[in-house]
Amino acid sequence: MNEHVKIDTAQSSKMTPEEWQARVDLAAVYRLCAKYGWDDIIYNHCSMRVPGEPSKFLMKQHELLWTEVTASNLRKVDMNDDLDEKAGVNRPGFTLHGGLLKGRADINCVVHVHTETGMAISGLKHGLKMVSQQAMRFYKRIGYHPYEGITEDFGERERILKALGSNRGLIMHNHGLVTVGKNAREAFILMKYLMSAATIQLQMEATGGEMIEVSPEICEKVAAQYQTHDAGRGAADWPAYLRILDGIDPGYRN
Repeated sequence: MNEHVKIDTAQSSKMTPEEWQARVDLAAVYRLCAKYGWDDIIYNHCSMRVPGEPSKFLMKQHELLWTEVTASNLRKVDMNDDLDEKAGVNRPGFTLHGGLLKGRADINCVVHVHTETGMAISGLKHGLKMVSQQAMRFYKRIGYHPYEGITEDFGERERILKALGSNRGLIMHNHGLVTVGKNAREAFILMKYLMSAATIQLQMEATGGEMIEVSPEICEKVAAQYQTHDAGRGAADWPAYLRILDGIDPGYRN
């Protein structure tokens, strides 16, 4: 943590150190997504399970820009409730994120975006192709969910969860992208790679040229290498991302 950043001790003293750190990390995810242009004014969401409270999770207030999210203004909600904007949170966001966190005890952070690039790849029947190193992170590790409209119906939660399975990402047809991780860093980095893989594929397809698809054996090798990387030296990039944010606006930590 940057020693020069002032922390709101009044807020942080009201909760466990673990929850406060989760709040700082999630606020950072929102700000980083905005930095890369993945936000959509007040819509779409990132979420984080509250440490020590398995049924509770954090998400942004409905009316806030992603660049206005801070550790202290994140809302804590219960995934078993039936909430909408009257409770201060977006109903579709609550439906999607609550369902994923409720159904996958192994994940603690979810990132969901509606970028034009993500929606473009989500509208292709053939889906994500293994034509870049970035894409190989998701070899046999990404699911697909058919479009059912805006995710306001809790009945869709089960189908979304089934489509995700045990994967690290989900392409929601004609809708957008989802990545999940055991922590904030993992969910964010996976989205960064998924967005990059989608961009590269769309650029290749736009040329009309024949694409070189990598063999299944090499794809599996690379996917496994990335998982080892994430569990080891890869974690060093998260503090670097936070230093980038601190240089822009350390207010997300408050």
